[in-house]
Amino acid sequence: MMKIVFMGTPDYAAEALRALIRAGHEITAVVTQPDKPKGRSGEPVPSPVKVCASEHGIPVLQPKRIRTPEATEELRKYPADVYVVAAFGQILTQEILDMPPYGCLNIHASLLPKYRGASPIQHVIIEGEEKTGITVMQMDAGIDTGDMLYKKEIPIEAEENYETLHDKLTVLGGEAIVEAIELLEQGKLVPEKQEDSDSCYAPKIAKEMGRIEFSKSAAEIDRLIRGMTPWPSAYTGYQGKQLKIWKAVPLETYDNKGRSGGEILEVSKNSVIVAAGKGAVEILELQLEGKKRMTTHDFLLGVKMLPGEMLG
Repeated sequence: MMKIVFMGTPDYAAEALRALIRAGHEITAVVTQPDKPKGRSGEPVPSPVKVCASEHGIPVLQPKRIRTPEATEELRKYPADVYVVAAFGQILTQEILDMPPYGCLNIHASLLPKYRGASPIQHVIIEGEEKTGITVMQMDAGIDTGDMLYKKEIPIEAEENYETLHDKLTVLGGEAIVEAIELLEQGKLVPEKQEDSDSCYAPKIAKEMGRIEFSKSAAEIDRLIRGMTPWPSAYTGYQGKQLKIWKAVPLETYDNKGRSGGEILEVSKNSVIVAAGKGAVEILELQLEGKKRMTTHDFLLGVKMLPGEMLG
């Protein structure tokens, strides 16, 4: 069994930490982001990784900046064969990367070399990939550019959204790092260099990226909605207010008769059909600004949408 310093912050990382603990590895310390104020009270809330570490009596370090000499020297006090990093949220120095004998392993939520960067889970859905997975990689000074060591893949289902895929990859990440560490102990991990020409970057998701462009095809609009659910959500406008679209079905063969993207074509008891650049989308769940998320059936009980009206 190995001595490990674990670095991570959200639920995605906490599951990997739990998996390593269950596998019997000695976690000598955990490094996570400082507690953040949350809710109306503004009370500081610990990260999921800190909560997990505290439950198991593991020392917790929370440097505002891991790159300072003071933070680096504090880290040296905790013996480790390897550092494991998962969605930590800070960039490590080369000095830190070189500290443990086996270096630093990162649990990345895509099949590298594609989708390097902060938000691979959302981007694989938005871009229409058919599969994704976890890559355990050897960290270097670049952003997700180190040698690939171990992969596990899963299919992306037709109705997958960011939330459901995130949850699957969270579990898969825990499995992958335990299996990779076992192979590392046995000397069986074979580094594979990434081909930069096969790579693309998955930038951090911003709220404005959720704006729906109805000039795009029904399939593209559906993927954007699923990739942005539950955060930051896909949205459009209706009668001067923001309208979030939570669930829709792409009608790729629907004959919209050349209507402008965003035009409401049909309104039934349970759904609204809106023209896309190609085909149409059937809206099943939505949320008008200031209201709760609801089914289109419940929404239409209080709001009278009419064919010919425009979204956007």
